[in-house]
Amino acid sequence: MTVASRVIAYIGLGSNLNDPGQQIKSARIAIAETDKISEVAFSSLYRSLPMGPQDQPDYVNAVMSVATELEPFELLRCLQAIENEQGRVRTGLRWGARTLDLDLLIYDQIQLADPVLTLPHSGLPDRAFVLYPLYEIAPDLVVPGYGPLTALLEHCPQAGLQQLSS
Repeated sequence: MTVASRVIAYIGLGSNLNDPGQQIKSARIAIAETDKISEVAFSSLYRSLPMGPQDQPDYVNAVMSVATELEPFELLRCLQAIENEQGRVRTGLRWGARTLDLDLLIYDQIQLADPVLTLPHSGLPDRAFVLYPLYEIAPDLVVPGYGPLTALLEHCPQAGLQQLSS
């Protein structure tokens, strides 16, 4: 897959361990300082209930848009490296507690189903902690394969999502 020029990508950020708000802020800086990536917009922070096991702390989430010259798989590798640098340990437990989770949500208008990367992110249409911060920074966004972001929001209640800061 080759990308000829800078494209807009959206990244979901989440944390519920080791000072989650600071984890998100540190990840934001690390992403923006990565070569061939520049920040376009960053949402407020939001508190959300855990998706999986409920015996873990609430999450802090945000969404960031970036302009990048990196191809999707290169961008994904950069995001995973940042996760690792911030102490992410992959235990194999789905939806478990973590210091940092960076999800490549949308990359330009690309639709992709690969074992390593699905674009748009497969959970995007059902996750309030993604849709509401995404709407905050890109209200007119049309999600590839899903349509207008506003239509997705109509079918996704906030479910305890709380905006923390702008």
